Amino acid sequence: MDILHTLLGDDIQAGLLIILNLIVIESLLSVDNAAVLATMVMDLPKEQRSRALKYGIIGAYVMRGICLLCAAWLVQIWWLKPLGGLYLLYLAFDYFKGKGAVGDDEGETVNKEKSWLYRATVGSIGTFWATVALVEVMDLAFSIDNVFAAVAFTDHIYLIYIGVFIGILAMRFVAQAFVRLIERFPFLETVAFLVIAVLGLKLFASLYAHFYPASAMTTILNSHKADIFVSVFTVTVFVLPVLSSLLFNFPKRKLV
Repeated sequence: MDILHTLLGDDIQAGLLIILNLIVIESLLSVDNAAVLATMVMDLPKEQRSRALKYGIIGAYVMRGICLLCAAWLVQIWWLKPLGGLYLLYLAFDYFKGKGAVGDDEGETVNKEKSWLYRATVGSIGTFWATVALVEVMDLAFSIDNVFAAVAFTDHIYLIYIGVFIGILAMRFVAQAFVRLIERFPFLETVAFLVIAVLGLKLFASLYAHFYPASAMTTILNSHKADIFVSVFTVTVFVLPVLSSLLFNFPKRKLV
């Protein structure tokens, strides 16, 4: 029992709820990450695509492992939380802006030609390795996503470790299952970015808490009840639309 308290905190049930949230968020982030990486290799010859993605997956493991080792240090830097919040808010804004664009039905893609790294390296190391280098940079950005999402839920370092580790596993084992889930319930991708926006707001609110630590609002933001509310909201906002879709086909799902 002492080990459970060490890993999950004083409230074991709350810790388990946070882990459930992290499984959902980290897995959905990994699905989105994998989709972006897939678009980056599409212009390569067919026989090179799987090799480039394999290097990308290895890079993802390495980057997430580095972030896992750095997590304890990162949570001590107070300004990283609001900065991470802005980053998550940007991800959500960029997604919803893309959803509102006319004729945007191809999902998220990356134009390699707009990347300074790709333009700087393609002439000297060739298209394949320039693509791999760009994939590794994207892996670093995606690893930061996972750490910030975990930190948004908790300051408990062992729960953050578990969250980032889930992100590593999700890249390999869980992503395909979530791809099938999103294929059947396409609205879940939008729900995921709505949750990412909420997490971004929660992280950004730490800026207020840092400068006004004695205020009533800070007490509320840092309270156990606020953490439970965010965790329950995250689970509910995924479960209720799926149940509604299964029972009433609203939001619409794809029939299998």
